[in-house]
Amino acid sequence: MNRMTKLKIKDFFKVIGLCLFAASIPALLALYAVQAKKYTDLTKEVAELEVKQEKLIEENKKLVSDISQLSSAERIERIAVEELGMHKTEAEDIIRVEMTGEKK
Repeated sequence: MNRMTKLKIKDFFKVIGLCLFAASIPALLALYAVQAKKYTDLTKEVAELEVKQEKLIEENKKLVSDISQLSSAERIERIAVEELGMHKTEAEDIIRVEMTGEKK
């Protein structure tokens, strides 16, 4: 190959390289835009989940408080006496039964 042909080939590859570089800039910008959109969507989802978590924590606190109130000894005793007609037994009302291992 002569020198002129080598220069033309070299220039051709320079032009191709430059075109590829120029074409890669919009592609990289598009890729950046896609990543930015994903980041924005994930940030929004995290914020929504944090709000939901706060609501669930508050609801859980309320439920724990309700359980505490509903299982209090005073409440259970009041329901037993007022609604079920029960009363505390006296010591003399208790009958003890002992069983021995003997058969008759």
